[in-house]
Amino acid sequence: MQRQTNSTKEKYPIKMIALDLDGTTFNSAAQLSNRNKEVIEEAIRRGVEVIISTGRAFTSLPDSIKDIEGIKYAITSNGAHIIDLSTGESIYSEYLSETAVRQVSDLTDKLDIQLEIFFEGQAYIDEEYFNYIKEHGCAYRNTAYVLWSRKPVHDIKAFMIDNISRIDNINICFYSLEALELARGQVEAINEASITSSFKNNLEVGGPDTTKKNALVRLMDILGISRDELMACGDAPNDIQMIEYAKLGIAMGNAWGGTKEYADYVTGTNDEDGVAIAIEKFVL
Repeated sequence: MQRQTNSTKEKYPIKMIALDLDGTTFNSAAQLSNRNKEVIEEAIRRGVEVIISTGRAFTSLPDSIKDIEGIKYAITSNGAHIIDLSTGESIYSEYLSETAVRQVSDLTDKLDIQLEIFFEGQAYIDEEYFNYIKEHGCAYRNTAYVLWSRKPVHDIKAFMIDNISRIDNINICFYSLEALELARGQVEAINEASITSSFKNNLEVGGPDTTKKNALVRLMDILGISRDELMACGDAPNDIQMIEYAKLGIAMGNAWGGTKEYADYVTGTNDEDGVAIAIEKFVL
């Protein structure tokens, strides 16, 4: 059920802002706009803890966001890790069960899918698929981002099994939305796993307790910040739980997959600096 949208100028006692990156803080070119950067920096100057909360692996975080002075923590791989950005070390980690990894492996024999394996803070991709994207591009994602952030390996399925006990996240990519919907039931039936999506052509398999919300709760406990002091911004199904949990849940104007239904406020799109609009309206 949709939460009531607040259209007043009321300011909230926000002490933490959790920001998704792709489709939210970053524009369609996967870049941080000057306005978003300036508003984030102003929130930090006023004592607000700004947290990255992303489906990206740690090595996929660009310097443009990591180097903002005052951003101390990043939740990565949909909540599999909480990273202390001053050291690059994980202060919390959760991995897929071996049972779930083997079930994903079995699905590769039945479905026309491509896997991306998140392992030790790096996203890995099959070499053949990587070369295909390099030559033909990717119809449903920013091609430059994929080529920059993914490391190719000769056999992604063998790589997954070889590292079965330390997998952060498995990104299952589908060539069409129709293929995804036909396979959805089989993916959601994977045992001991959380299933979500960060873009329209994927389903992501995480650990049984892995969500952005759960990682945020752990970090808030460490920092002594309550739910009533949290603002969360996102655009996709993997953001829904943290948006619903936050005192002030913000959905982007470009949000999809039912995300807007769980938000207190729908801001501008990621190409309209919607993050800056929301922070200015409710925090600054």
